[in-house]
Amino acid sequence: MRSYVQFGKKSIRCLVCTVMISFLCTISGFGAVAAEAPGTPDSTHSKSVYELRRSLYEEIGILTQVPWYWLAAVDQYERTITPRSKVAKKDKERLVGLQFKDEVWAGALNPNPGDMNPATISLFGGLGRDATADGNADPGNDRDALFTMASYLLGFGFDDEDFRIALWRYYQNDSSVSRIRQFAKIYKTFNQIDLSASAFPLPVKSIYTFRDTWGDRRGWGGLRTHEGTDLFASYGVPVRSVCYGIVETKGWNPYGGWRIGIRDLSNRYHYYAHLQGYEKNIEIGDVVKPGQGVGWVGSSGYGPPGTQGRFPPHLHYGIYRDTGSTEWAFNPYPLLRQWEKEEWVRIKKGKK
Repeated sequence: MRSYVQFGKKSIRCLVCTVMISFLCTISGFGAVAAEAPGTPDSTHSKSVYELRRSLYEEIGILTQVPWYWLAAVDQYERTITPRSKVAKKDKERLVGLQFKDEVWAGALNPNPGDMNPATISLFGGLGRDATADGNADPGNDRDALFTMASYLLGFGFDDEDFRIALWRYYQNDSSVSRIRQFAKIYKTFNQIDLSASAFPLPVKSIYTFRDTWGDRRGWGGLRTHEGTDLFASYGVPVRSVCYGIVETKGWNPYGGWRIGIRDLSNRYHYYAHLQGYEKNIEIGDVVKPGQGVGWVGSSGYGPPGTQGRFPPHLHYGIYRDTGSTEWAFNPYPLLRQWEKEEWVRIKKGKK
């Protein structure tokens, strides 16, 4: 469950910068060319939604000096924890995924929870800002929403540690802060927004077999159900990242043996277990891309560190979704079949 707080204590330089930003917005008509922020990809036919988002992140970043990849990370995190079913139809067409509670935007004591007047919002300690010089601080306007978040972050300082503190004060959740920092590192490393490509976890030209084993009974360590898909292959077959992401866990697990966990930008945790070993120099915190080797198929697990051979060699692949308050497993089999098919299509087209 999300939790929010108001601004913390500002340093003098942050206060001066914030005042200058507000002044520039007022006198220069920042964003006046698009007082109604482009909320859909259709607003610019020649650009993709990713290009439009990147332009907006950079636009607000230049104005506030908050790096674009931090803005992208917060925006993407909000997008992953807000169920599509709970997003209003008009908001589904927006570029930005930021969602503010009324009391956060307008101020906890504001008698008008839907207030969009910058003056009264400020009076009641709300965060809402007007970035388009149209006289309204509209949480449904992409520029206003993103500028408001950037201004909030700026209120705590200019470096990564300041942003970490600001995010913890905003969400009051260590996991939220960790996810956003991970996302920021991924965006910064690859310097692009469209990181939706995927790969099959094993080379499709290798010899392997798999079926839907989701929910099968497992007995070691107590009766339980199988949360994943087993891909059977020979020892030493390369195991690859299926996504752009960051290594979150690595090491021994009594059930999974030598395992590695990778977090992607959809806030999904990809779990690779029973490995024979790891790719050289891959460590927690490393950023990876689709098809990059992370280890090899093995038969480790079901015992203390080093236990091997209690079952045929295979890769256990699981996937978990983080909603911001809970993390739950879902059946990866349909995605595996999809990735396998897509990879064969790429190979046939000569795109390896």
